[in-house]
Amino acid sequence: MGLEQVAEGVSLLRGDFRGAMNVYFLADQGGVVMFDAGTEAMRKKTRAAAAQLGGCNRVVLGHAHCDHRGAAPYMDAPVFCHPDEVADAENDSWRAPYWNLDLLPVKPIQWLYERVLLPRWDGGAVKISGTVSEGDDVAGFEVLHMPGHAPGLIALWRERDRVALVSDIVYLVDSGRLKPLEHGEASVPHPAWAWNHEKARASVRRLAALEPELVLTGHEQPLRGPGLRETLERAAEK
Repeated sequence: MGLEQVAEGVSLLRGDFRGAMNVYFLADQGGVVMFDAGTEAMRKKTRAAAAQLGGCNRVVLGHAHCDHRGAAPYMDAPVFCHPDEVADAENDSWRAPYWNLDLLPVKPIQWLYERVLLPRWDGGAVKISGTVSEGDDVAGFEVLHMPGHAPGLIALWRERDRVALVSDIVYLVDSGRLKPLEHGEASVPHPAWAWNHEKARASVRRLAALEPELVLTGHEQPLRGPGLRETLERAAEK
């Protein structure tokens, strides 16, 4: 799976488990900003993609979960995140302190996550060089603080063409059963992964109110098309 241009100045690299891990590259001053860092297994692909696009100026983490920070230590670039994610990003453990995987509905899936997937996805602790907060600019996108799934989860929003890079604000998969949702549908991430599930719902409602035309998620294909606001509003109620 090679680079795919998904919006003006935005390239997508998909990789790892069924190609479901997304890393975005945003054109920036002759190089790129990498938004989210996928998994440790994607380290060679992310480095090669960044080099192809002129070099990585910095990495910005949508949040610090192990499947979003995995390649960050290998990029030879400063890494930024929201202030509320710094402690988790710099923690050696792949497990976020607020996760409760006992809430997952299928026990073999829980075992698969804990024994195989999550440890393999993680690239280890990430040294954070700086932070980004609500209203900051990242390669022409506005930072929006969207807590819930993680305390410092951020989205990047570009008003002029209504493009939103949302990390894990919404899922296009049933993470409790490791299967895709119905085509065109979305959901709030499962409570097993949530710092605060009600705030996660509120963040999806905020995203819906922006009326985006393209939602670039942390996993699976981009979400677009007519009725996108209604799709997001339904997701917030699931």
